[in-house]
Formats: sequence, structure tokens, C-alpha cells
Amino acid sequence: MDTVPPYLRIVASIRDRIADGELAPGDRIPSARQIVREWGVAMATATKVLATLRQEGLAEARTGVGTVVRAPSAPPVRRTAEGALTRRRVAEAGIAIADEEGLGAVSMRRVAADLGAGAMSLYRHVAGKDELVLLMARDVFARNQPPMPGPPGWRAKLELICRLQWNTYRRHPWLPGLVSMTRPLLIPEAMAHTEWTLAALDGLGLGADERLREAMALPALVRGLALSVTAELEAERASGLTNQQWWLALSGEVGAVLGTGRFPHLAETDGQVAEDLDGVLDLGLTRHLDGLALRVARLSRQRKSP
Repeated sequence: MDTVPPYLRIVASIRDRIADGELAPGDRIPSARQIVREWGVAMATATKVLATLRQEGLAEARTGVGTVVRAPSAPPVRRTAEGALTRRRVAEAGIAIADEEGLGAVSMRRVAADLGAGAMSLYRHVAGKDELVLLMARDVFARNQPPMPGPPGWRAKLELICRLQWNTYRRHPWLPGLVSMTRPLLIPEAMAHTEWTLAALDGLGLGADERLREAMALPALVRGLALSVTAELEAERASGLTNQQWWLALSGEVGAVLGTGRFPHLAETDGQVAEDLDGVLDLGLTRHLDGLALRVARLSRQRKSP
């Protein structure tokens, strides 16, 4: 057994779990991060495990879920008819990889392997990785468009668009890193979010510049928190430690620093870290919209005053 590569030993273990019924069709297979923690291997090895299971037809990548056990009646992974490839299928395969393993794991060769096609065949549909990533982003935003016309009232509309973006980023942690407020990619589906937000702000008495600043400030709040989630996932992939495990490993050092008396207010928190980012979003969004409501009310009074 010492001569068997580690990734094949792990594949055999997961294969046995599937054969024994411990993992049933549709059940999620251990993620790359879980494999790293459970077997103590590198992320590259864990990634190879999942790729091998997919190639053997035992698993499939499912968007928004991860890698799951493939049902026996499902078609095999490998397809010889390259004509069955479409830009949509290529984008979906890239999204599934990025959701599970991060954007760095996405490559033309990897996407081709997951689709059971030759790497060169993908170039008939996308020019390269840059176009593939753009296509992935467009596909995700296209699936997460705000409703028309949306709920009544500007505040309900703004809260809806922020939570829609937040939930989209949580499902696709690689996406906020592609979004920029100053040098945005030309993504019409993302631009539709901004247009929808500007429409919600219309008629409140705000000038055009102020409306634009609001349309930038709100998504910046959401994206900033989402980037924290992305950074945590990347750190977990690199270290094999969850955020809680990482802080536990540093508890002695944190206690020593807080014990110096230099940070009395931080010490009052007992070194606890704000991990409830949903709660942080709720607080930030509520405070911002409360302030905007005061601004709108003041402008309304000014318009009514003689």
C-alpha cells in the first residue's frame, strides 16, 4: 500500500463508502477542504481525488452544491460527441469548479476534463480563460436578476437588491473578487443591478451625483463583507484550518496581547471574533438606510417649505 499514491488511497476509501451505501446518490462527497483535514494531504491531492471520482463516473459537480454522488442511471461523465458542448455548458462547468475549489482551480484543461472533452474543443466556444471567467460571471448574474418592478417603496427595493447580491456572493464566493466599482467588467447582467438600484432611488429628491454614489456605496458594503468570506475560504484551503480552528490555535497569543492592557475595549470582548457576517450585513444595511431615510425626509421638507 505504501507504493499506492495517496490520492488513489483516498479515492478507494470514498469509493467503498459509495459501494457500502454510506454515501447515497445525491449525497455530497467530502469537499477538497474536508479531504485535506480528514486525510492530512495537500489541496492539490484533494483536488485530484475529486477529479478522479468524476472521471470514474462516481461523482458529478452540481452548481451551488458541490461534488455529489452520481446516480447509477445518470449518463457517464465522458462524452465523445464534442458537438454537444455549448457556451452555457462550458460556463456551468467552470462555475461548479469555482464554487467548490475557488477560481484558481478553473482552467480550460480542467473544465474540458470535467466535461469529458478535449481541451482544444473548448476553444471553439470560448477564446481562453479570461473569456470563460467573464462568461461565468455573466451566467451567475443572469440567474440572479432583481424582480420587476420589485416591492413597493424605495427602502424595500434597496434592501432586496442588497440581499440578492449578498446571497449570490455567498453561493459563489469567487464572484466578488471580479466585481469592481471603479474598473468594472463589461457585464450587462451586473449593470442591470445598478440600473435597478438607480431606478429605486429616482424621485427621492437626490441629485444625479448623489444617486450614483448611493448606487455605489450599497453594493460596496455588500461586496466588502463578501470578500471577507472569500478570503476566509482561501485561507482555509491553504491552511486546512477552519476560521474557528485558526483562532483557537492563536488563542494563547491573542490572550497575551490583550493581557498587556493596551487594548482594554477589545479585551472586554474576551477575544471573540465577529463571525456572524449576516448579522454584520443586517446592522450595516439598517444603519445606512436609516441615514438615507433621514436625508430623504429632510429633502422632502425643504421642497415643501415656502
